[in-house]
Order: sequence, then structure tokens, then C-alpha cells
Amino acid sequence: MEKKQHIAIFTTASLPWMTGTAVNPLFRAAYLAKDGERKVKLVIPWLSLKDQRLLYPNNTTFSSPSEHEEYIRKWLEERISFTSGFDIHFYPGKFANDKGSILPAGDISEIIPDEEADVAVLEEPEHLTWYHHGKRWKSKFRLVVGVIHTNYLEYVKREKNGSFQAFFLKYVNTWVVSIYCHKVIRLSAATQDYPGSIVCNVHGVNPQFLDAGKKKYEQLQSGYQLFAKGAYYIGKMVWSKGYKELLKLLQDHRKELAGLEVDLYGSGQDSDEVKEAAKKLGVMVRVHPGCDHADPLFHDYKVFLNPSTTDVVCTATAEALAMGKIVVCANHPSNEFFKQFPNCRTYNNSKGFVEATRKALAEKPAPLTDAQRHELSWEAATERFLRAAELDQALERKIEKIPPKNFASASINLQKNIEDASACLHYVVSGFETTRRAFGAIPGTLQPDEELCRELGWAAPVGRGNSRRSSMKARG
Repeated sequence: MEKKQHIAIFTTASLPWMTGTAVNPLFRAAYLAKDGERKVKLVIPWLSLKDQRLLYPNNTTFSSPSEHEEYIRKWLEERISFTSGFDIHFYPGKFANDKGSILPAGDISEIIPDEEADVAVLEEPEHLTWYHHGKRWKSKFRLVVGVIHTNYLEYVKREKNGSFQAFFLKYVNTWVVSIYCHKVIRLSAATQDYPGSIVCNVHGVNPQFLDAGKKKYEQLQSGYQLFAKGAYYIGKMVWSKGYKELLKLLQDHRKELAGLEVDLYGSGQDSDEVKEAAKKLGVMVRVHPGCDHADPLFHDYKVFLNPSTTDVVCTATAEALAMGKIVVCANHPSNEFFKQFPNCRTYNNSKGFVEATRKALAEKPAPLTDAQRHELSWEAATERFLRAAELDQALERKIEKIPPKNFASASINLQKNIEDASACLHYVVSGFETTRRAFGAIPGTLQPDEELCRELGWAAPVGRGNSRRSSMKARG
């Protein structure tokens, strides 16, 4: 019997945090495992109760990893029509409030046994490896594929001393990604460029949205009046997610857009400011709390307005297109994938925004063809991922043999190429608490703490540099 390929998908977030790196890797795992030809593991962060309360919405918390897994599987089962045959494993994580992100604690690569280390998919590889201290990912796995989700440089540029921070972060990201990844897939050209990377949107949409769009088309065929509502936008309510640009466009062109009504849906740290700014506009803008985009209340909107340029590939835009809506978005690399769909209208300036919006409100959306529906689906996204990642080459690739206990000396004395020396430097720098803190790591994350180990069912923390694999196997 031919050996099944093992694929481990590591990501930086998990449900119920409704962020792209929680949702998309979950669907990726389900669809990669769908045909039964691969053994797939999804490796996600486990947070202590304190961090769960900080991050998860609606006071949702979990007392154990098994309870958390049950929640995730139930959420997924409500959205796909097949049984998902993949495993879920947890790694210890801590929430960094200043970064709004979850960071790993300890060497999370050891969660996967060496005999199953065929392919690692690192969702946000820079994020997962900034502070990685342990066995080199390329030494552990035959193939390491990094999927770039986030335009970190764009976000950093908006902070204090943003230009300097972005310059520094660009080189750090390039450094760690080149050390730890064989292949790099960028969801769009809106991300930081990496040497040898390819641009390919390997994400699809939740099948619920395609079903909603199909139902709308069937209603259209039956003569029902569709899209009784006008325009809306949904997204995390922070200024950088397009709210600043949208309100400015509406304010500057309130005369040309007279009579336009826009509904905004979102929750976030800038919600109060967005509400106050919306009240001062000369256009009717209603601000609502965040809501699941699959909620039926969105079905009757005809136009989705999205001026954001900080997204890499906006999931909400794909969902709106899948539901049969007209999308008005900026002519930007993050929207390149959407231009193939007739209901996508792009603009280059504020005048173009007005023209595209007025035209969208006056016209009927074009029904999606079967081919267009497929292109938005997770089936098509999985096909694109398999082509881009070239997983068939993984079993042919030889693992780089570098003993973990002698990593530094072996790299310095035996390896002469730049990449190995660079990997050695990162290993050394990431191994000291002082340098880790200096570069922004959460204190005490060189190894997971006793609380996380206890909750995960692992043995208590051991001395620095010792392997945790035996306790992880006990949990697995």
C-alpha cells in the first residue's frame, strides 16, 4: 500500500476568533483531507483562560482542548457537506495585546513526530518564526510551505516611527521566511515580496455564501424582486480596515451621492469613533455591531463597498461576490483576483468611486456562471494550492540532517553557505530572554509555562533546550 502523505498545517489563530488565519486554514485542512489521500493535521494555538477572555467574543471560553476542538468541529460541520477527516492538535500560545496577535510558546514543530514530518504548511510563516527557537523547520520537514496572509508592512507604517519600523520588519521577515520555508505563496501582490515567492490566491469562500448566491439566482429566475437594500460594508471596525477611506469618500461626494444610504457592520477598538464620524456626514450612514456575513440580513443588499487597501485578499469581498452582489473596490493588487468576475467594479480615484457606486446601484448584478462559482470555491482553492505548493515533490526531497542538540556548532563548523549561517544566528539570538524581549517577544515564551502545560496535559516545563516531544506524544 502506498504511503499517505502527512501534512501539518500550523496557523496563528483559532475559532471563535473570526479572523482569516483561524477560518481559512480550517477550511484548507478539511478540503485537503476530503479525498482521503492525505493525512492532515491542523495545529492551532491553545490559550490560557485569561487570554481567552481577552480575545474570544461573547465571553466564549474553553476549559480544555477537547472542548475547544468540539466547538471548532461543530462550527465546521454546519458549513460543509462532508465529514472532515483531519486531526486537530494544539500548541501553547500567548496573546500579545500590543500586537493584537497570538504568539507561540516553545518549539511548536515538535508537536509533529519525525516519522510524520512530510509537509508543514506555515500560515503566516513570518509570524510563526519571528521568535522560533528550536529545530530548524527545513530540518524537521521534507517540504515547508509558507502562506503569506498579512500585509504587516502596511499596518506598521501607520504607527509611530512607522517608516523605520517597516524598513526593519521587512528585512526581519525576509530573514526568517528564507531560513524556514522552501516555498512561499503570497495570496496577492499586496503583501511583502519574498525571493522566489509566487502570487496565488489559495483561499476559497465558505460554501454557505455560494449557496446563498445560487438561491438568489433561482429567485431571480422565478421573478422575485431581489436586493431591496442598497449598499453596505462589513469588517473589523478599526480605521485601518477601510472605514477612514470610505467615510471620507462619502463626505467629499455627499452631493453626487445624494440619497445614498450605507450600512456599516463591525466591532473593534475604533467603533465609537466611527459612529461619531458617521453622524457628521451629509450622507445617511448607519453603524451596526459586528455580525456574521452569512446572516440572512445581508442577502437583500445589492452593493458591497470596500475601499480598504490594507487587506491582502479581502474575504468579505469574495463572500459578497459569491452571494451575487456587485462589489465596488479600489484598483489595488489585493483585489486583482476579483477582477475576473463581472460584478467586481474597481476605481482609481474618488471620482471613479462615485461613478462605480452610482452605476452599481442602478444596474442588476450579473448571475455567476458555474465556472465562476467554482473559482470562488474551496475546491478550486485547494486545486490552486496543490499546484502552487508542488506537494508531490515532498516525498522526493531529502531532509537536511542537522542534529538538534548540536545545531549551533554543526552550523558554524560544517555549514558554509549563507542560509545555514543565518539560521544559526537566528537560533542563537532567539535563545536568550534579553534579546527576545528586545525584539518584542512576550516574556517567558522560550518555553510554555506550567499553566499551559497543565491545560494541554503535557509534562511540567523542563530545563532549557531539552526536548518536550515525549510529553507532546502523551497528549497527542
